[in-house]
Amino acid sequence: MIIKQDFPHRTREIDNIWIPLTDGTRLAARIWLPVDAEAQPVPAILEYLPYRKRDGTAIRDELTHPYFAGHGYACVRVDMRGNGESDGLMEDEYAPQEQADALEVIEWIASQPWCNGQLGMMGISWGGFNSLQVAALRPEPLKAIITLCSTDDRYADDIHYKGGNMLLENLGWAATMLSFSAAVPDPALVSDKWRDMWMSRLDNMPLLAETWLSHQHRDEYWKHGSICEGYADIEAAVYMISGWGDSYINTIPRMMEHLQCPKKALLGPWMHKYPHFALPDPAIGFLQEALRWWDYWLKGIETGVMDEPTCTFYLQDGVPPAPKYKERPGQWVRTHGWPVPDDESESITLIMGDHGLLPSTRLGQDQLIASPLTTGALQGEYIPLWFGADFPPDQRRDDALSLTFDSEPYAHGLDILGQPCVSLTLASSEACGQLHARLCDVSPSGESALITYGTLNLNLRNDTGTVTPPIPGEPMQVRLAMDLIGYRLPEGHRLRIALSSASFPLVWSPKKRADLTLKAGTPSLELPLSKAPYISMPFEPPESASPCPVKTLRTGHPKRTISEDVGSGEVSVIIEDDMGDIQFLEHGLQVEQYAKETYTSHPDDATRTRADIEWVYRARREGEKNSFAVTVFSRYHLRCDEHRFYLNAEQQAYEDDHLVSDKSWQREIPRTAV
Repeated sequence: MIIKQDFPHRTREIDNIWIPLTDGTRLAARIWLPVDAEAQPVPAILEYLPYRKRDGTAIRDELTHPYFAGHGYACVRVDMRGNGESDGLMEDEYAPQEQADALEVIEWIASQPWCNGQLGMMGISWGGFNSLQVAALRPEPLKAIITLCSTDDRYADDIHYKGGNMLLENLGWAATMLSFSAAVPDPALVSDKWRDMWMSRLDNMPLLAETWLSHQHRDEYWKHGSICEGYADIEAAVYMISGWGDSYINTIPRMMEHLQCPKKALLGPWMHKYPHFALPDPAIGFLQEALRWWDYWLKGIETGVMDEPTCTFYLQDGVPPAPKYKERPGQWVRTHGWPVPDDESESITLIMGDHGLLPSTRLGQDQLIASPLTTGALQGEYIPLWFGADFPPDQRRDDALSLTFDSEPYAHGLDILGQPCVSLTLASSEACGQLHARLCDVSPSGESALITYGTLNLNLRNDTGTVTPPIPGEPMQVRLAMDLIGYRLPEGHRLRIALSSASFPLVWSPKKRADLTLKAGTPSLELPLSKAPYISMPFEPPESASPCPVKTLRTGHPKRTISEDVGSGEVSVIIEDDMGDIQFLEHGLQVEQYAKETYTSHPDDATRTRADIEWVYRARREGEKNSFAVTVFSRYHLRCDEHRFYLNAEQQAYEDDHLVSDKSWQREIPRTAV
């Protein structure tokens, strides 16, 4: 990373300012802008999040926003209602109130003397979601957005459900927000008011897991905030960005195909982080690329950003599987839109037959897919996020619990770009069931590296909005699209399709263990290939503004462990997200966070599936002025039987060593679709 300190514009920072809303609520904002912006107003860039500008995103904010300000923009980082130092309460993610507040924030920014009335909006994950959602409301000042790691369909591609199966991340993120939402407003900014604000949040804490568990198929709840319900609503220009190491990738081909506004797409090798500091490398000069976008759409400067092919993809080289990568070698390609034109792509069809995965063969007899419910422990994290051992290691142990079909070695390799798709005829042994398909790269030495995967709840196989349980023993036609991928299969390697009837802890187990029968015939894999020519690195080296000055009081140690109780057969995956203990030197705030997630399943008994998650959050400031110390313990537990989920949660908050809040929840939620 190249640290830049000499910019075209001298800048100043407003550490905290209040944005008034019409209902009397004040939202807290941090602003970076050129020193002469009042005399020469500039365009503004808004980032609008619940993650606390004071500490939660401060490290990445200081890499990014002063850089844009130094190039002639006012950057406004706003904490949503009920978060950070902002007033009020937050009830749910992407709520109508969140979007209504955003419209008022945009109106306020556009009316400031330092703003020329032209706005952009930017964000990753939550901020990427609401950039799309707010753009769909068409506020007049909003001319362009950059949305990273986001989705157009909240049911299909967020952390709740995938292919109609309930992701374990549904509970994991609910537990994360239970802790994040209990964070304390900084007394240095809100004075003695902090304690009343904090207690109000604790007293009114939403149980998000209950809400999300109560909507198990795609209903009106999920349609709200899903811009796929009306792509034409977005008129602002959209730059969509993600990485192959992230989970928010399938949205990009859909938006490129259906959005009618000016648009552009970029997919690199990265995990769920901004591309100028993400892993795996190569990181890119994201801030310079963003400036090309902002300068064109907000300043009218001809930067060439819209003269290039609209889609840029990084094709990752096949490398030995590992749970963490510093770098992924590969090649960049560009295509003229999506779907990719015929002269830049092709598709081949391979049959899962008696002799493997071949262009011309047949499956002569039915084959059983009888995976233990513990299959999937080597899947890796759904969203690699905390720089731990999040990526999928060697897949051979899970392959052994699956029905597999291997191709012949590809002497010249393959360039894969798109969404591989399997078409099958199946029968389930129960009135429920799951199908999981993994596409793997098998090296000559036998290592199996996950290329991409897909998962499907057979109750929702025809329509994610309509529950249609399988009839035991009756054949079903199934089509399952795997995740979008750009991948270079090395010379001499084979492809493997691995079909399983479970994938835990990626998704929650079905109501019963349901073995599947793959029916004889021509079950197929449709494989999209790239013919686009390679290009040299199309981006500049990564740059940033000066890092946030922090002191590491304790280094974090993320960890992922798989354990098996040989006596019971239960398998547990334990994920420790230890973020360490840091102090922000500019204002003295110290924050420590630690999470432990334990997911357990039994090979045969689906009612023994369970999850236990605990979070610890500590914040404090030492000294005579604005000193305080708080600790919050948050816990979730989820178990099930065939008919219900049993959800328990608790949260204890301490000021110094005194218990000031103690809440618990017990809920029973019917299983309707999962």
